[in-house]
Amino acid sequence: MQGQQRTGLHKPETAAEALAALSDLGGGGAVMAGATWIMRAPFRQEPMKPAYVSLAQIPELHRIEVTQAHVRIGSAVTHARLVRELQAIPELGGLVSAAGDSANPAVRQAATVGGNLCTADFAAADLVPALLCLDAEVEILTTEGRQLLSLDAFLALREMLERAYLLVSVLVPRRPLASAHARLPLRKAGDYPVAIVSVAVESRPDGHMRGAAIAVGSVDAVARRWRGLERAVAGLPLDASRIHQLALDLADEFVGRDGPEVPGWYRVKVLPTLVRRAFATLQQH
Repeated sequence: MQGQQRTGLHKPETAAEALAALSDLGGGGAVMAGATWIMRAPFRQEPMKPAYVSLAQIPELHRIEVTQAHVRIGSAVTHARLVRELQAIPELGGLVSAAGDSANPAVRQAATVGGNLCTADFAAADLVPALLCLDAEVEILTTEGRQLLSLDAFLALREMLERAYLLVSVLVPRRPLASAHARLPLRKAGDYPVAIVSVAVESRPDGHMRGAAIAVGSVDAVARRWRGLERAVAGLPLDASRIHQLALDLADEFVGRDGPEVPGWYRVKVLPTLVRRAFATLQQH
């Protein structure tokens, strides 16, 4: 793409064309999907890029594929579409709640899966913990080709990846799970939650938990699994009150990030309550 225009909006029609445009633009360009983060750049006192590469005309990135083995979600799929098209899949209840409760209706019509996962400075992304506890993988396209990474690995590497990469899709394996999502918003924080807890549980025939995946968002700079609490609840009955007490005992595994809306200690303080709320949702179903 030598000689490509270095300002304005570029509209490729394939993922390969989008990657080529990003490679050619270098630091002067960026991906534009829903643009909900980009449009807030002036409020964060960040400069806009001279050029953007739109994903609007790339069909592959807008697809949702559901099979017996997995659910594949294109990176340009919006939160609103996730709610409409995945709400009938029982094990994805937490992901659907995360998409349906995030931000506000106008933002949900525009904000995309890829934007949620790729924006390293956005610690309060609802979809990230919901996908973490579902053991999701991401497919990325770089100049070396396509590769599949665990979401955990992608979150750790995304700021070190070459500038020209494209998140193509998210792959969620289908398993006999029940999942839920809980968040605590504050009015003065706008659309962003102070803390997020997502859980996914596989139950045994006796009603005890074979295993539980618990992910926390907005508390640290990067969402992560709460491994200590996962180990503590494995094999226990699905009892929200008992799990709440364990969460109180183990909350010191987090420090919490300070922000303009609340201090870090407050994010940690509310975590056990959100854990109880998420597991209580599972008890009701």
